[in-house]
Amino acid sequence: MARKPASMYRRLKGPAYTRRKYIGGVPNNRIHQFHVGNRRAAETGQFSVVVELLADNDCQIRHTALEAARVISNSTIRKEAGTMGYALRVHTYPHHVLRENKQATGAGADRVSQGMRCAFGKNVGTAARVRRGQRVISIQVNPEFYLTARDALRKASMKFPTPCTIKLIKGHEHLKGLI
Repeated sequence: MARKPASMYRRLKGPAYTRRKYIGGVPNNRIHQFHVGNRRAAETGQFSVVVELLADNDCQIRHTALEAARVISNSTIRKEAGTMGYALRVHTYPHHVLRENKQATGAGADRVSQGMRCAFGKNVGTAARVRRGQRVISIQVNPEFYLTARDALRKASMKFPTPCTIKLIKGHEHLKGLI
């Protein structure tokens, strides 16, 4: 059966469904790494510029969208800065378990089964619940790669179901001649 569109899971409705201890059969998380690049340099503060991607609205971001955003932003910044010239971090974790009430599809399915209204559904994936203004991804770089980092976050924002803002958090003094 085909995957349902992500627009079905975009809105925050109801309480979070997160207790995996009581939930059987939750699909695995698709995000492979939450920290990419030179993590040690990021922890010691060697990068002078920090750029963040902030969500503009409350929404749920599926784990597949988070992984797609991480992959595209990582490949964009890695081409310019090299493997040790940046530190990328995904700040949100997909805790919320998504459910779907599967219906019969195909020719004549409307006559076969209408389905139960407000059914509980089966687990189909996970999503991160994101609030307005919450940071989703951040990149730490040196000043010469600032524009590449902004472009990487712009590409990552296209994978999310909400408009996003790219904000420079640290390093204004180092970018006087570059912007």
